[in-house]
Amino acid sequence: MLTKFETKSNRVKGLSFHSKRPWILASLHSGVIQLWDYRMGTLIDRFDEHDGPVRGVHFHATQPLFVSGGDDYKIKVWNYKLHRCLFTLLGHLDYIRTVQFHHESPWIISSSDDQTIRIWNWQSRTCISVLTGHNHYVMCALFHPKEDLVVSASLDQTVRVWDIGALRKKTASPADDILRLSQMNTDFFGGVDAVVKYVLEGHDRGVNWASFHPTLPLLISGADDRQVKIWRMNDTKAWEVDTLRGHMNNVSCVLFHARQDLIVSNSEDKSIRVWDSTKRTALQTFRREQDRFWILASHPEMNLFAAGHDSGMIVFKLERERPAFSVSGDSLYYVKDRFLRFFEYSTQKDTQVIPIRRPGSISLNQGAKTLSFSPTENAVLICSDIDGGSYELYIIPKDSLGRADTVHESKRGIGGSAVFVARNRFAVLEKSSDQVLVKNLKNEIVKKSALPVATDSIFYAGTGNLLCKAEDKVVIFDLQQRIVLGELQTSFVRYVVWSNDMESIALLSKHSVVLADKKLVHRCTLHETIRIKSGAWDDNGVFIYTTLTHIKYCLPNGDSGIIKTIDVPVYITKIFGNTIFCLDRDGRNRPIIIDSTEYVFKLSLLNKRHDQVMSMIRNSELCGQAMIAYLQQKGFPEVALHFVKDERTRFNLALESGNIEIAVASAKVIDEKDHWYRLGVEALRQGNAGIVEYAYQRTKNFERLSFLYLITGNLDKLSKMMKIAEQKSDVMGQFHNALYLGDIQERVKILENAGHLPLAYITASVHGLQGVAERLAADLGDNVPVLPERGSASLLMPPNPILSGVDWPLLRVTKGIFEGGLDSAGRGVQEEYEDAADADWGEDLDIVDVVNMHNGDVSVALEGEEVDEQNDEGGWDYEDLELPPDVDTPKTATNARSSMFVAPPAGLPVSQIWVQKSSLAAEHAAAGNFDTAMRLLNRQLGIRNFAPLKTLFTDLDMGSHTYLLGFSSAPVISVAIERGWSESASPNVRGPPALVFNFSQLEDKLKAGYKATTAGKFSEALRLFLGILHTIPLIVVESRREVDEVKELITIAKEYVLASRMELKRREMKDNPVREQELAAYFTHCNLQLPHLRLALLSALTVCYKAGNLNTAANFARRLLETNPTNENQTRTARRVLQAAERNMTDASELNYDFRNPFVVCGATYVPIYRGQKNVSCPYCGSHFVPSQEGQLCAVCDLALIGSDASGLLCSPSQVR
Repeated sequence: MLTKFETKSNRVKGLSFHSKRPWILASLHSGVIQLWDYRMGTLIDRFDEHDGPVRGVHFHATQPLFVSGGDDYKIKVWNYKLHRCLFTLLGHLDYIRTVQFHHESPWIISSSDDQTIRIWNWQSRTCISVLTGHNHYVMCALFHPKEDLVVSASLDQTVRVWDIGALRKKTASPADDILRLSQMNTDFFGGVDAVVKYVLEGHDRGVNWASFHPTLPLLISGADDRQVKIWRMNDTKAWEVDTLRGHMNNVSCVLFHARQDLIVSNSEDKSIRVWDSTKRTALQTFRREQDRFWILASHPEMNLFAAGHDSGMIVFKLERERPAFSVSGDSLYYVKDRFLRFFEYSTQKDTQVIPIRRPGSISLNQGAKTLSFSPTENAVLICSDIDGGSYELYIIPKDSLGRADTVHESKRGIGGSAVFVARNRFAVLEKSSDQVLVKNLKNEIVKKSALPVATDSIFYAGTGNLLCKAEDKVVIFDLQQRIVLGELQTSFVRYVVWSNDMESIALLSKHSVVLADKKLVHRCTLHETIRIKSGAWDDNGVFIYTTLTHIKYCLPNGDSGIIKTIDVPVYITKIFGNTIFCLDRDGRNRPIIIDSTEYVFKLSLLNKRHDQVMSMIRNSELCGQAMIAYLQQKGFPEVALHFVKDERTRFNLALESGNIEIAVASAKVIDEKDHWYRLGVEALRQGNAGIVEYAYQRTKNFERLSFLYLITGNLDKLSKMMKIAEQKSDVMGQFHNALYLGDIQERVKILENAGHLPLAYITASVHGLQGVAERLAADLGDNVPVLPERGSASLLMPPNPILSGVDWPLLRVTKGIFEGGLDSAGRGVQEEYEDAADADWGEDLDIVDVVNMHNGDVSVALEGEEVDEQNDEGGWDYEDLELPPDVDTPKTATNARSSMFVAPPAGLPVSQIWVQKSSLAAEHAAAGNFDTAMRLLNRQLGIRNFAPLKTLFTDLDMGSHTYLLGFSSAPVISVAIERGWSESASPNVRGPPALVFNFSQLEDKLKAGYKATTAGKFSEALRLFLGILHTIPLIVVESRREVDEVKELITIAKEYVLASRMELKRREMKDNPVREQELAAYFTHCNLQLPHLRLALLSALTVCYKAGNLNTAANFARRLLETNPTNENQTRTARRVLQAAERNMTDASELNYDFRNPFVVCGATYVPIYRGQKNVSCPYCGSHFVPSQEGQLCAVCDLALIGSDASGLLCSPSQVR
């Protein structure tokens, strides 16, 4: 059984497949009806109007309807498109067991526990016949798929076949008067619509199910006596043919297979059984652990079944339908109906070659699974699942093409899979021993080879090579040299497809495609929601594959798309140009013509074949939102522009590609405020002042216009803007314009008119307008504001613009590949501008010219109203504004730019040069490239925890740059500081970055650490030595000698960090004297400076002596005396301890410490690791740890991962050279 879909739900009592769509209805014991898409594995809808279990459900063959019947005695007809119940049929008096639509007539048949069967007309919504005769619950009633018959099964232990021919005649319109008369008589005197044709008795218990064979005069029934019975019928009688025994409990449901001689039954014994209907033997049994089965359904068109059980349902196939095939040059060999067939692509001729052995039908899925062909020897290997995996080798005689009558003897063998690896050699996988057997054409073993991975199956990978598929990866294995040529991590690969030149490979799994090269270097992975069935490479290097519903393509970069929708799954064998050859599930060769324009276009774009792209744009019908979105996403908006007719889309693409002319043309057509605003923003970015001005005028955006005139230095227009603001009574706008112009008197006048007399007085006083100030002081009286005495005050005056009233200067550069010659729109816009040079653009503006007027002399439109028609001055157009000739018509600077240009490439930033030239982590961090710096440190020193290095990274980055101020309006300029720079150096050669950390700083830190240790400030010492360890990875030194000194410093710092941590830990252990003594003892074995070692020994002998461990204390005393201490007190103490210990050489408590056996201390657990014991070390600081700490963060340096691989410290350019 091949399970395709499974659900978890309440008990499933009814199932029905949709005839065309991948849908299945499941009616549940809880009263809910679920509609599932079994291909996608999604719940589409649920219907829950029934009260109580729903036992029967059925889709209509052609209408968007389904019917359901439940324990609420109701039959409901639903429209799944409208998501609702259309009507309810009432009449049954007990639970309804099954419902079914008739295949032609507008009828529904229902069976019920009220011992009747009813036939309903769903169009007139009436019951047209009641079939009575059963004397117990009727468990099932079904129409015959072709004839006017009904079969029913009941708990009265009988199966009845009913003839409903009279009902059909009655409902058909009578052709003549005699028929009409007989029908009237029938209606009048109570004729019978349905008669019992046969009553089949043979079951000992109640019958749960009975169904017709789709084509033969056969019936099948299943009952509570655990038996399945086959019945045959003719025109006059019906009789029992055979009984199938094997179920251990009540048989719930039983069906004939529509296309094969099989019977499928399920039972409350938690099993589904498949039987051979000709031999009447059991073929296979599928069991569930907990769930009893209740219902079976078969798909009307496909080889699919569904079974409902206690906790859901399963959709399954009994056998694989994929034909086994192998392509060789212009020909295809494939297996169909127990024959090997040959198909020639050029002539499309299909011939039978030889019959192949039929396996004994003892189980399912015994057909050919894979096929491998050797063209030079004309040999075929066919693999199947017989005997747990076996192969057959056929040698095809040269003259046998077309003569498929003679049976050829095959050579057989057992093996997981078998493929040809050379002209006359094939490899067979022996799964049990994970080795491959290479055999010759006589089926003799030539050599054995162990495989590098636990292999599930093998595929051809070039002469002498195998592609071995493991559970989570695939490898290419060379059988001669016995080496792995390539490896790729990917799980559950099912099929492998090589390109014609064997340079590319596609690995297909159930829901993904992985593309790689011949060495299994990954290129891309593509995921699909529905199952992938097959694939092949076309001549362009594009991978074409099929899913259950589509033919799709995948480009080398992972971009994919749909080529064609298909009705039934097909298996691609070969692609010639626009023709895809494929096999369907019936083993028929089908050529499918496709349109490859879309993927060839995308491939040309990807490969930068611009000539091809240009010709395709001109000649092909490539359009649609998907293509435009693709071009935008890939950074080719200027190409997308040539496909688009919709003005809004054209406008967006023109802005994205910087094509101002097309943007203006589209904005004029659209004429919306938002589009003019966006056009203004883009034109401003390009420095095209004329277009910006035009856009702002169209949107009447006076504030932006004023600011534009300020930054372009157009003071004449700015003064007119001030007058316009005055006429519109826009006080704030008027004041801003006066401020931009530096017009003091106007500002004082505005403030005075607005009633702000104190502000007006201050403005006049500060700017030296004494006469005005005195007049205002008189008006203010006693409220004259007092001005502060400021020493160095300066007046706020508007700055002079850098460029006055012209477009920004633009570089002349070569046109982009897609510019010009492609699209008429740009040229048309250009010509339109030339024609519009004398046009009056001002008529849309509600602006009044007030140059030569006094206040109040003009009638003005306020807030968007039109200007008075009687006004002599008219609208504010370009003549009125006296525009300079260069902005008469707002167009792009034609002398510099006639279309969109590709900007010249910028030079490399210094930080990028640093990164390219260096493999030192410190220099990468200084360049601001923290990501590569971290990767280098991880590779070189195994560092995984970068939190302690964060501030050091930022210090390096900030310290290698300085920042200069340019213009007041320009951004700050960042300047890289180089190490060892001199004036004589060439300006084109970049030195390495200057670093804020150096070796001499660390030496100072080391001295401070020694000092803190001597003073017993271990927390301070720990901080200093850790600082050294954290800084060393970001140090750069010049000579090899200095590199050795840095490495020595790591060792020193590591020892002191470990010692400090142990001493601090010991001080916390006052309540555990044994552990306190052990830590004091281990402290003395750290590699410390002699003064510090003496202090450690003194501390240890004191702790041990006080705890009564005199023998151990004596050992520390001897070691202390051996160092010849310069401090007299230390010598005296050691001698006194020795004398005391010699009287009683014993230890009060046993310590985990053996001073005779050399050891190192574990940096995490602080236990001794004696010589000869296994240990792991930190790849950076070299601290030792017990094996259980492998993979943990180093507890000493707090940076690296214990036991990880690392190449070693790199801190000098001399190491790289």
